[in-house]
Amino acid sequence: MSDRTNEKEIVSDDGSPRNASPNDLDPEKLNDPKMRKLAGEITYADETDPVNTQHNPLAQKLRSRHMQMIAIGGSIGAGLFVGSGSALRTGGPGSVLLGFIITGFMLLCTMQALGELTVLYPVNGAFYTYIVRFVDPSLGFAVTWDYAIGWLTVLPFELTAASITIEYWRDDIHVSVWITVFLVFLCLVQIFGVLGYGEVEFVLSMMKILACVGFIIFGIVVDCGGVSSDDRGYIGARYWHDPGAFRNGFKGFCTVFVTAAFAFGGTELVSLAAAEAADPHRSLPKATRQVFWRIATFYVLSLFIVGLIVPSDSPDLLGASGANTKASPFVLAIKYAGVKGLPSVMNAVITISVISVANSCTYGSSRTMQALAARGMGPRFLMYVDKQGRPLWCIVIQLLFGCLAYIGEANASDTIFTWLLSLSALSFLFLWGSINLAHIREYAHGFTKHQLPYQAAFGIWGSYIGVALNLLAIIATFYTSLFPVGSSPDAETFFEQYLAAPIVIALYLGWKAYTRDWKLFIRSSEMDVTMGIRRGSLEIAAEKGRSSWTKALRIFI
Repeated sequence: MSDRTNEKEIVSDDGSPRNASPNDLDPEKLNDPKMRKLAGEITYADETDPVNTQHNPLAQKLRSRHMQMIAIGGSIGAGLFVGSGSALRTGGPGSVLLGFIITGFMLLCTMQALGELTVLYPVNGAFYTYIVRFVDPSLGFAVTWDYAIGWLTVLPFELTAASITIEYWRDDIHVSVWITVFLVFLCLVQIFGVLGYGEVEFVLSMMKILACVGFIIFGIVVDCGGVSSDDRGYIGARYWHDPGAFRNGFKGFCTVFVTAAFAFGGTELVSLAAAEAADPHRSLPKATRQVFWRIATFYVLSLFIVGLIVPSDSPDLLGASGANTKASPFVLAIKYAGVKGLPSVMNAVITISVISVANSCTYGSSRTMQALAARGMGPRFLMYVDKQGRPLWCIVIQLLFGCLAYIGEANASDTIFTWLLSLSALSFLFLWGSINLAHIREYAHGFTKHQLPYQAAFGIWGSYIGVALNLLAIIATFYTSLFPVGSSPDAETFFEQYLAAPIVIALYLGWKAYTRDWKLFIRSSEMDVTMGIRRGSLEIAAEKGRSSWTKALRIFI
C-alpha cells in the first residue's frame, strides 16, 4: 500500500489540493467517539476491501460510457414494453401514469442515496455491503439473497420471452432452438468478462433508447391524427374519458406498483458495476444523475403516450405479460395506427430488450452471490474469481438456472413460470427500501458534507421519503394480492404475488438464529465507516463556487 493511501486530499480556499490536518475537522467532532474513525486512516476501496483481496480481484474495466448506458437504458425491457399492458388494462392510463411517477420518484430518491454511498464506498457487493454495515447483517443477508434469487428465476423467463418474440417472423422453428441460441450467446458474453457485459449493454441500450424516442415521436403524430392509415383521426385524450382514466378504482391503482417495480428493476445494477469501473468517483455521479432522464422520458412520457393511443379496455391487452409480446401496448399502438412494417420493428426492439435484461440477470446475480459468499453469507466456492476477474461458479449457476426455460414445453409451464416469478415480484421493493434505510443509518455515525465525494440531491430526507414510499408500495401489493381485482380472496393467488415476503422473513429470522444476534440495528459506535472508503472531496469543493441554480441543475445533468 502506498503512502498516499494514508492521506486525505481536500481543496484549499484558492482551489489547490492539499493534505488534510486534524484542524480541518470541527474540534467538537474530533472529540465525538462516533467521529474518531473518520479522523483516522482513509484508504482506497480496491486496497482494503476484503472481497477484492481474497483470491483475485474483479476486473476494473468499465468506462464512463458503459456506466452511462447501464444507468440510462440497462433495465428497459419486457417490464416496460409488455408488462405495462396488464397494468393499463387493470388500472387504466391515469393509474399507470400516476403509479409510475410515484415509483419513479421513489427510485430517484433511492438512486441518489445509493450514488452517495457508492461513490464513498465503491466496493464489491455495493448495496449489500451498505445494508450489512449500517443497518443489520441479517437484513442484508435476507434482502440480498432474495435479490439474487430473483435474478436467478427471471433469466429463464426472459429467455422464453425472447424466443416467443421470434415466432413473430418464424413460427416454423421450435422455441427450444431459440432458447439454446440465446443461452449460447450469454455464454459467449461471459467469456469476455465484465467488459463483454459493458459493451453488449452499451450497444443494446443505445438501440432501446433510440426506439423509445422514435416511439414517442410516432405516438404524438398518431394522437394528433397525422397518420393517414389510422381511421380514428384526431384522438387527443379520448381514451381518458372513454373507457376512462382510472379503472377498478383504488384497487386498480394499487395493482400498478408491482408492475412498475418490475419495470424499473435493475436500475441499481450501476452500483454493482462501480466495483468494476475504472474511474467510479467520476463516472458514477454522472450515471446516477442520468436516472432522472430515464424515468421522465423512457418510462413516464412513453407510457403517457401509450395511454393516449391504446384504449385500456382493448381485448388485445388480455394476457399481457413478459412472455406474451403480442399483447404489448407498444406493438398494439403501432398496429392500430395501420402502419405496415413498424410492428415488426417494435417486436425486434422487444427482442433486443429482453436479451439485454437476460444479460443483466447474469451480471446482477453472479456479482451479488460472489459478494455474499466472500463475506461468509454463502457457500465458499461461490467467492472464487478467476484471473480475468470473472466469478465463474456464480456465472455457471446463473446459466444453469437459464436452462429452466426449457420447461416452457411442459403442460404446466404457465403455472411453473408464475411461481418462479413470484420469487422476484417484491425483491426490488425490499432492496430499495433497505438502501434508503442504510443511507439514513450512515448519517447516524456523524458524517459531514465535506467528507462526502458526492451528495444525494435530496439529502437524508429523500431517503425518508424513499422508505415511506417503498412501505406504501409493499402494503398496496399486499392489499391487491389478498383482494385481487375481479375475484375473491384466494391463497394461491396471494402467494403467487407475495411469495417473496415470507421468504425474506424466513431468511432474516434464520440468520438471526444462526448468529444469535437479535439486535434490530447495529449501534452507530460499532459501524465500520473506514473500510473501503474513497478519499477526496474534489467534486463537493468545486460545487461551492457555483450558484444555487447551477447546483440544482447538477441533480439532473
